[in-house]
Amino acid sequence: MGFDIVEVSSGFVTMPADDLVRVACQVQSTGLKAKPEVGIQFGAGGATPTQELEAEGTQDVGRAIHLARGYLEAGAEMIMVESEGITENVSTWRTDVIARLANELGIEKLMFEASDPDVFAWYVKTYGPEVNLFVDHSQIVQLECLRRGIWGTKDLWGRVITYKGERRE
Repeated sequence: MGFDIVEVSSGFVTMPADDLVRVACQVQSTGLKAKPEVGIQFGAGGATPTQELEAEGTQDVGRAIHLARGYLEAGAEMIMVESEGITENVSTWRTDVIARLANELGIEKLMFEASDPDVFAWYVKTYGPEVNLFVDHSQIVQLECLRRGIWGTKDLWGRVITYKGERRE
């Protein structure tokens, strides 16, 4: 069919963590790459109203961390972080969840869904221009301009830089 990556998401079905990891391993055993996704909001979907999701409540971030570790130990290259319950369909962003995931798993092993320019600007401002972000295809140019410091609001315009000089050991 032409695709090489299969998403393994924990947000729509209730399944033990070990079973989800086994599904990811099965995907990889076929020669495809597993793209595991973890989050704190169960049953979220793009059309679910914020009030309904907030009434549902969120899951403990420790569960997402445990699941992500299982995926990484099973050979997953990167973990997708579902934005619902964190920066999407919430009244207040859960930056504490993002920080805990980053601290526990390492920012280089995570890719964050960032469906809004304010959200991806926050990620770049907080974790730097090389943070792994998943955005809508229509926002790629905007994100890449932000990463290079040639677009953004006054708090980021001209302030996003990287330095790739020699590293001394």
